[in-house]
Amino acid sequence: MVLMGKVVPAPAPPALVDALQSARITSSSGATSGFQLTFAVGRQSPVSRVMLPGGLLDPKTRVIVVAVVAGLPHVLMDGVITRHEMNPGQTPGSSTLTLTGEDLSLLMDLGHVERGHPGLPHHLRVMTVCAQYAQYGIVPVAVPPRISAVPNPAVQIPVQSATDLAYLRSLAAEVGHVFHIEPGPVPGASTAYWGPEVRAGKPQPALTVDSGTAGNVESLSFGFDGLSRTRYTARFVEPATKATTTVPDIGSVQPPLAQSAPPALREQPLTGQAGRSLAEAQLWGLSRTAESADAVIGHGRLDVLRYGHVLNPRTLVGVRGAGRSHDGLYYVRSVTHDIVRGGYKQSFTLVRDGLVSKASVVIP
Repeated sequence: MVLMGKVVPAPAPPALVDALQSARITSSSGATSGFQLTFAVGRQSPVSRVMLPGGLLDPKTRVIVVAVVAGLPHVLMDGVITRHEMNPGQTPGSSTLTLTGEDLSLLMDLGHVERGHPGLPHHLRVMTVCAQYAQYGIVPVAVPPRISAVPNPAVQIPVQSATDLAYLRSLAAEVGHVFHIEPGPVPGASTAYWGPEVRAGKPQPALTVDSGTAGNVESLSFGFDGLSRTRYTARFVEPATKATTTVPDIGSVQPPLAQSAPPALREQPLTGQAGRSLAEAQLWGLSRTAESADAVIGHGRLDVLRYGHVLNPRTLVGVRGAGRSHDGLYYVRSVTHDIVRGGYKQSFTLVRDGLVSKASVVIP
């Protein structure tokens, strides 16, 4: 299903949907999602004669792509067109039109803003910025950081001097959080999520490998990076007494998925702490630690019709059949949907903090 419009989308013209040849959609945690839609066109087709010159496919036009699997709709993309490419082809019937776009976070990246946020902690600043995009059906969800850092208006007023998207992501980077737009659960609605990666809750149906006819993935491989983890050390200077203390390590912002994480072979000083409070220094250390937490990375590909479900990014999934070291729960970091007429496949990336899962059994 394809819906289009300027602000409130409606079902796309039947001639445009009939011309759709393929769709590729990429979604990942803490990053902008993108899409490419390829249409078969001709010099006399309605797409070339009416829709393209009439402005229906102009940049900033909103596009929603919905896949219906096992009778259930899944909103794969809610975004805007950024460019289109026409390939006239060399033989009759080979001409194509490709629409490229990004998710609704692009709308937050179009204008530079100068704005103050006196007395507001990180998550309330996020809510204030995201509230301006309610007309697009975006509902903000901001999770407070583990450590509260409320600026004193008499001493410091946080000032935004960037696009809204850049500011939201800089706030997320300061506290070990991520920011992204999650489409759905119904067409026209989206969630602007600002918080830690969700590594808890009910997992998706398990990915099964090396199990004969019970297998439901085409390929899956794992890598272990022993140099991924870094231990950061930082010192805090008390403004009044000039006394120097070591910033305590407060652990990870994410719950562990493995029984034990590999040791941090690298050690680096945490720079850029001048003028920060102790709470801000702890949050910055938490953020840098979260960036290097995942030592195990898996890459795979599956057929949705055989899997029986749509594998969603930014949540958990189980793996079975890969052996004790690599079975168990993983966080789905990114997913690429490849849809053509008669086929629907997905490429995905899984991450975990170490070998041997804390979950002894994968259900379902």
